[in-house]
Amino acid sequence: MNRKTRICLWVIALGLANFVAFVVVYVIIYGEAVHGCIEVVDGTRHYYLQSGREVSRGVFIYSGVHSISIWPTAAAVMLAMLTLAKDRILASMRSKVRRARAIITVFALLTVALTAILTVEFARRFAGRFAGASGGGHGSAGAPGPAAPAGTREAPRP
Repeated sequence: MNRKTRICLWVIALGLANFVAFVVVYVIIYGEAVHGCIEVVDGTRHYYLQSGREVSRGVFIYSGVHSISIWPTAAAVMLAMLTLAKDRILASMRSKVRRARAIITVFALLTVALTAILTVEFARRFAGRFAGASGGGHGSAGAPGPAAPAGTREAPRP
């Protein structure tokens, strides 16, 4: 087994292990944080997963970071599999080698572009949870202030 094959197999194994770890943690904590929210009650932050379950700040951050890491991991696994399959794809399209190389390149670029967009979107959404939970939201004398940003909930004051 050559060096390239060993590296690709390690990337695939680590990527699958990351995904399995994500699923196991998701089941144990009943959700993930990227689609969760932060609620501010009397100046105290409460962290909720998308399932509605309240968790600690550490679990919330871990869950969000692990959720974000799934996208680049998926890209790495797909690119490793494509690298391993490249010779077979080229051999099956002997008469159209240029076309086969173009197809492989386009697929690799689409994989990178799509997963980069999803990674950035998940990271932006997760970071927005913290930016939106500043603790404000109500003006003086009980008058309502600006609406809470998406991903945050301000508990009504009595």
